[in-house]
Amino acid sequence: VITQEVWLLYYVKFFTPNGDGYNDYWNIKGVNNIFSSKSIIYIFDRYGKLLKQVSPSSLGWDGTLNGEPLPADDYWFTLKLEDGREAKGHFSLKR
Repeated sequence: VITQEVWLLYYVKFFTPNGDGYNDYWNIKGVNNIFSSKSIIYIFDRYGKLLKQVSPSSLGWDGTLNGEPLPADDYWFTLKLEDGREAKGHFSLKR
């Protein structure tokens, strides 16, 4: 018998930061104080420009850069876990 602990990470494929209280922030769920609490999410635009670093324990990214709203588009992320592993993917910002 082999026992293995598994953590599931989840993120929404799109978010709509319009102030209605639903999907106003983008973040990855499943990282918490027990599992990789010091992990960092890096968010990039389509050209690979780093837009934001977000802690999974924070509220998340609100779709802005320097206080200005970014356009509806696809954005990419890299999640760097504290043990060195990485997860990559993309999501859409809808306005």
